[in-house]
Formats: sequence, structure tokens, C-alpha cells
Amino acid sequence: MTRSVLPCCLLALLPALSANAQTTTANDWQALHAGTRVAGLESRVFTAEHWWQLVLPGLTAERGFAVEQIGHSAEGRPLRHVQWGNGPTHVLLWSQMHGDESTASMSLADLLAWLGNAPDDSQVDQLRQQLTLHLVPILNPDGAARFERRNAQGIDINRDAAALATPEARALKALRDRIQPAFGFNLHDQRPGYRAGNSDLPTAIALLAPPMDASRQVNEVRGRAIGVAAHISTTLQPALGGRLARWDDSFNPRAFGDLMQQWGTSTVLLEAGGIEGDTDKQQLRQHTWVAIVAGLQAIADGHHAEADTRAYTDLPENGVVWPDLLISGATVHGQGLAPLRTDVQVNFRHALRFEQGRISDIGDLSAQAVRHRIDASGLHLHALPDAQLGPDSAARFYLSRDAAGKDVLWTLDGDLPLAQQPAGNH
Repeated sequence: MTRSVLPCCLLALLPALSANAQTTTANDWQALHAGTRVAGLESRVFTAEHWWQLVLPGLTAERGFAVEQIGHSAEGRPLRHVQWGNGPTHVLLWSQMHGDESTASMSLADLLAWLGNAPDDSQVDQLRQQLTLHLVPILNPDGAARFERRNAQGIDINRDAAALATPEARALKALRDRIQPAFGFNLHDQRPGYRAGNSDLPTAIALLAPPMDASRQVNEVRGRAIGVAAHISTTLQPALGGRLARWDDSFNPRAFGDLMQQWGTSTVLLEAGGIEGDTDKQQLRQHTWVAIVAGLQAIADGHHAEADTRAYTDLPENGVVWPDLLISGATVHGQGLAPLRTDVQVNFRHALRFEQGRISDIGDLSAQAVRHRIDASGLHLHALPDAQLGPDSAARFYLSRDAAGKDVLWTLDGDLPLAQQPAGNH
């Protein structure tokens, strides 16, 4: 793809021009998002077919969109690429390469709705004139069908950027090579248990401008990505201050974000984490939308070149991952074994919903920080009928007041009862 080169005199004017541009705040973006949210994505568990059924009818040429199929998944599901805008700067956004990481796919549905519904909006017009957007909203539809991380072949697509063994990875790489995007957005989710640095606060959104090699040097390509990430961080701070983090920037020679940077695309990784009580990540859907749109605006108006990079580099790194649930101090009655007083730790497949729990550890876990703790001192823990008590077993047990297990107080049958779930925006 041929890239236009601006004369030096015009380049010199860019900082002054962008300095005069009006900066949109997080509150402004949130107000816009409230009116553009696509209905039908209230649950974070959905299939690619459902997503496209909701979104595809609005992606018409009359509304400025072009949709093409760029390949098939391992099980034959279509992989689609949506293009919008007429600008000289090409931006590639891809989401849900891990099938159980769907927050940004919801946000991209809302982004496309906004772009199509508000053609006369000055901000939409600026994006249309300055950028050409390329979106692959659900790169792993087979994983989405099962709400699982890997594709149908059992491969982590985000670790297939070098080998290109999967059809999904090959489709993304071929699209990238064809359009030669200047910028990229690699959109993911992370476990809600991650803490922001050394704090007790969960990471709501984590950012990374990945390195292009093991030296982790900041060249022009990575520098642009850092500027975009810094602008996103600055925009989100009023709403998410203390709950933003930065991923460790060790180089991964198999990961798409790192290799996109190496291939010349200034790439920002954005991971939606967790807000307690936001069980289907609807709040994070909005914050992710704000982050994406703020990043696109910074590219369109040049603000990324002026951003204070400390807004990104000073973010705390993602800290430790807190487990989801700890039953502490119970007397555990194993099948045919002597009872013992100990702790039982549980992690959930759907961590914010506290659903589909599995026992992750048993033992003295008194020093372990956790998202939610139940003090079971003086109580007795028994397995449900046909259940086992052991690491990696399904979390199916109950607490009773008596050793015989007759006076049942509380039961966990895979899912934490709603009344016991933590709530609030911690």
C-alpha cells in the first residue's frame, strides 16, 4: 500500500493544529455510548452467529460500510472483515481471538452502530476523513460457540502469530499484510482477579504497547503505540483511576501483538478485567468503547503524538491474581478419611457471575488474599452426593452445623448462590 508523505512545512503545523482540537472527556464519550448501545448483547456469552445477526443488517454500503469474508474458522464458520472510513491512516481492530473474551466484541458492535447512525456527527466525520477502519470483530467463532479460549483445534490463536498453523491466524495475518495498517488494537479480556499493582483494587482495564523484540526498545512504531495508550489512560483516569494497569512488556515471539509491532503496525493491547458486581461486563463494555473511541480520536487528530507518555509508563503493572472464593476454617470431611480443619479455594469459569466453580486448592490458605471469603469456622464441609473433594474437582459441597451433615446451612453446587455474591464497584 502506498503511504502519503506530507511536506515538512505541513508536518511542522500538526502539533499546533492538534493542540487547538477539542479534547473529548470520558463523561462525553459515556454519554454518547448510552445512546448507541446495541440491544441483544446484555449477556457476555453469545455466539458469532448471534453477534452478526444483530449487527450485519446495519453494515450497508449506504451507511459507509463494506463487509467481506476473509476466510473460515477451523469448523467452517465465516471470518468477516468490516471496513469503514475514507482516511489515509488505516487502523486494524480485532477482538475475541480468545473465544471466551467477548467484552470488546460488544463494544465494537456499539462502535459500528455509532458510526453508522451518526454520519453528520462532527467526531464521526473526523474519524471518517482521517481514518480507514478495519474490524475483525470475532476472530475465533468456534471458541465463541463453546465460550472457550482456544480454537476448535485446541490452539491458542494469540500464540500462533509465527507458526500460522490455524486458519484464523492466517486470515488475520493475510488481512494485515494486505491493508498495511499504521495502527492496531488487540482486544482481549483478563481474569477479574488481577489486582492493579500492589493495591487491593481489581484491574478494570490493562493496557500494553507491546515490544517488537527482546530488547524492548522504543522505536517510532512502538512510540506511536505508547502515545495512543497514554491518551487512552488519560481519558479513562477520571472514571477508573486506581483500577488501570499495564501488562508486563516481556517480548513473546509467538504473540500477535508483539509481532504486529515488529511488522510495523503500532499496536495497543487492551484487556478488560473486572468490576465487582458487573457480572456480564456491561460497565466494562462502556469503558472499553470509550477507550477504543478515545484512541481512534487521538490517532485522527494527532493527539497521540503529544500525549504525556507517563500516563502510560507510570501505570502500575498487573499485580497478582486473587482467587475467586475461599472457604476458611471449615472441618472438611473427605470420603472415608479422618476430618481435618482446613481451607478450600474455588475459582469459577465465569468469575464475575461466580458460576461453574472448581476447587483450585485445599490446605492452609489463611494468608491468601481472595476476592470473596466465607468464614466457616465451627462449620463442617461435606461433598454433595456423587461429588469429590480435591483439587480440580467440581465445587460441589455444602456446609453444615453438625459433623453428620444433617443440619445444612449453605450449599455450593458449582454456582455461588446470588445472595452470597459480592456486589458493588470495588
